[in-house]
Amino acid sequence: MTGITGLEERARMTTLVLESTSTEATESLGDLLRRLGDISPDRVRMHPAPGTATEADVIAIEGKENRLFELVDGVLVEKGMGFRESILAVAVSRAIGNWAAPQKLGIVTGADGMMKLFGRQVRIPDVAYASWDRFPGRRVPKEPIPLLAPDLVVEVLSESNTKKEMAKKRDEYFSVGVRLVWEVDPEARTVAVYTGPEAYTVLDAERILDGGTVLPGFTLSLRELFAELDG
Repeated sequence: MTGITGLEERARMTTLVLESTSTEATESLGDLLRRLGDISPDRVRMHPAPGTATEADVIAIEGKENRLFELVDGVLVEKGMGFRESILAVAVSRAIGNWAAPQKLGIVTGADGMMKLFGRQVRIPDVAYASWDRFPGRRVPKEPIPLLAPDLVVEVLSESNTKKEMAKKRDEYFSVGVRLVWEVDPEARTVAVYTGPEAYTVLDAERILDGGTVLPGFTLSLRELFAELDG
């Protein structure tokens, strides 16, 4: 079981480790974009100034503007997700929820489920599954951005995502105790199954996706999943 005390300690240690490896000065916008994963400057919000943003800013912007921003090292980075990506995210979320709910094993969050991983790092996975063992007292946190490391994270790739950005996300997820990451590629119609930051297997649309030890007994036909995009 990952109690809140253990999770807080892990978050604190992760913050210290990553901050110690991020001492390179940010002298230009180019430096900042490279540090964030070579992302487009259009996704970086300049007010509040990069490096000074907080969780409160994430919440306020979502409430006032209905726009989702992740918090990355104190920088607000807009979450990119299009119509097709949303269709696949909902389909995966529905499949996991239908499997988990009857067994009362855990909860599933969607593309606006904000979670604090550590320090000034707020991520918003397209889909996430967290077993009840991740919640003290088996109760859903009341905070709008809880400190949470889910068991499974699902990211549906969009055109704005870069390989370096996704690698950064995977490093963060696994560093705090995420056990499994699925990266769904709508264009290639594949799912990359990560059991570590760089340990992965790619499944094409003819394969069956299973939940391994994280979702024992769960299966999803990728042919049926990607058929959601067809008329």
